[in-house]
Amino acid sequence: MKSCVLLIACDPADTRLVVKALTRACEESLDIEGVTTLSSGVERINKGGVLAVILDLEMPDHHGIGTYEKFFSAAPDIPMLLLSGTETESIARQALDRGAQDYILKNHLDEFRLRRVVRGMIERKAAEDAAFRQQQLAELTLSCTGDAVLTTDTFGRVTELNRAAETLTGWTSEEAIGCKLGDVFQIIDSVTRQPVQDPLIAVVNAESSALVLANRLLIRRDGFEVAIEDSAAHTRDRHGNVSGAVIVFHDVSAARAKTLELSHRAQHDFLTDLPNRVLLNDRINQAISFAARYSKQLAVIFVDLDYFKKINDAFGHAVGDKLLQSVATRLVSCVRRSDSVSRLGGDEFAILLSQVERSEDAVFSAKKILNALAAPYSIDQKHLDINASIGVSTYPSDGQDAETLIQKADTAMYDAKKLGRNSYQFFRADMQARVLERQRLESALRSALGRDELKLNYQPKIDLKTWEITGVEALLRWHHPDRGLIPPSQFIPIAEESGLIVPIGQWVLLEACRQARAWMDAGLPPVRVAVNVSALQFMAKDFLSCVRAVLISTGVDPHNLELELTETVLMQDAESAVDKLHALKAIGVQLAVDDFGIGYSSFSYLRRFPLDALKVDRTFIKDLSADAGAATIVTAMINIGKSLHHRVIAEGVETREQVQFLQTQGCGEGQGYFFCHPVIAEKFAQFLESGLREYVVH
Repeated sequence: MKSCVLLIACDPADTRLVVKALTRACEESLDIEGVTTLSSGVERINKGGVLAVILDLEMPDHHGIGTYEKFFSAAPDIPMLLLSGTETESIARQALDRGAQDYILKNHLDEFRLRRVVRGMIERKAAEDAAFRQQQLAELTLSCTGDAVLTTDTFGRVTELNRAAETLTGWTSEEAIGCKLGDVFQIIDSVTRQPVQDPLIAVVNAESSALVLANRLLIRRDGFEVAIEDSAAHTRDRHGNVSGAVIVFHDVSAARAKTLELSHRAQHDFLTDLPNRVLLNDRINQAISFAARYSKQLAVIFVDLDYFKKINDAFGHAVGDKLLQSVATRLVSCVRRSDSVSRLGGDEFAILLSQVERSEDAVFSAKKILNALAAPYSIDQKHLDINASIGVSTYPSDGQDAETLIQKADTAMYDAKKLGRNSYQFFRADMQARVLERQRLESALRSALGRDELKLNYQPKIDLKTWEITGVEALLRWHHPDRGLIPPSQFIPIAEESGLIVPIGQWVLLEACRQARAWMDAGLPPVRVAVNVSALQFMAKDFLSCVRAVLISTGVDPHNLELELTETVLMQDAESAVDKLHALKAIGVQLAVDDFGIGYSSFSYLRRFPLDALKVDRTFIKDLSADAGAATIVTAMINIGKSLHHRVIAEGVETREQVQFLQTQGCGEGQGYFFCHPVIAEKFAQFLESGLREYVVH
């Protein structure tokens, strides 16, 4: 509805005069609505849109002060101008005292004055409404804001607290008003715990209108301390003079605690809560600075758990995690409070011995750690045993910074593993040379596939009765352009430790099958090709699909592919191995246990594994003539294989005596230098075509 001025009058002459005054064309006109009774006026007010009211005190249905009071009770917020006769002027004055804006005598009704009074009422009401809204908004903002707000006058006395400020200080606004700022807003430095400078004085000294302050504690009224950040600024009146100050502050306890928590997480291991590598590096470097200043020594001990993965795989990660936590507790108990125990990741830990007088101190700690970790563990009603390999480096002889000392302790630890595990080794210069050599070989091996440096040689398997070729094993060789032929014993361990064994193993599988297909395409009889499979390759999720893809792409009959896996590979996760072996058998490939006898076996699992062949390890064949015990063991192995209805293949056959023994014991197949050295594909093709008998030295 359109806004208007409501005229409530019953005298037509008065009505015409008012309308004329308020709707002059030469000025901005006002919309006028007129009613002739007070009750009609109340009805119109209730519809809204009335800016102001002009009310005649003498109405047909009401008169006198009752006329005003009746209408005022209906519309107390609308500005009202009264029209009064001389005889009712005293009543008009009463109405002014009770809330009317002004009155005009009818016999002195002047157009100019009437317009001015009505305009003034409307503008004052608009200004009052705007000021009220502004005040409401300010109060609502102060009430709803998350920040606490405190204001003072120029004498530093509190003039207001919002709700958040009341909560943080413990003072109500009514109690605080008039009090000195220092009584309500008590602040100390969070570091020195000394009283801090008055924030208002700080603003003056900073010569700025506002100043943000941090690292402060608010002493609440009940004595409780709250970490806050606050800012202070002067307030000014309309003339620009300082009229007081406003202090805005908020609780940062939660944020500060979160920051400390995040900082702790960034520097500590999530599982054991030990310092991680970042924090350990910092502590080692600090210890180095101290040792350098006072001519002291320090030691870094690198601890790696032996065969932890087997426990993790056998009992699950939950048990493995609890074991790591127990190990962490034992390590902490083995060192002084001034030392630092850190978990670097997985089953690797590092210990900083911050001050050692001589190397024997580190020896004592290493032995203590080995003994502590070797004690049995009881986790989830399971009794576990685990050992560790330890490497030790010392400052200043082995390095001048944290990374170097950790790396050299790690190098020494690997030497301890090679020497039998459950032992410790101090770093020596010759270890570094071996590490550098290994790194160079690993770098070269990464490029070997792309540079066509890897080749396959083939060694036949022979039926010990008929001397016919029963199959062939693909053997990997590395022909380095500068170093020449690098033995598998040198590069296979590097490939396994670096993970390169997976892509290399996939290439060997594809190349061996491709070559088998090439022999068939050349008209040669089909031959079973055996390929060694590494632990990482066998455990890969895509291993089955990789085997299928190779067979499909090369067209090799699955029955002519034999996968050789060691006992160690199969027993790492025997239950999973059973499932995967059955899946491979479903494809149609042959399965053999390689190096039988030297790994950890379970005869119950050997019976469950869907195997086709057992390969007796060469170490037993080598000792046949010199060791009667070896002959007994080989005989037992052959009998086990035969009882399980597996083909039995003897590896490393080199002498006629060995052949004769194997024949006597009923071993089905042999493989070794006695029959043939590994040869290139073209040479083996000749064997397939003409037979091997003429090449064997009798």
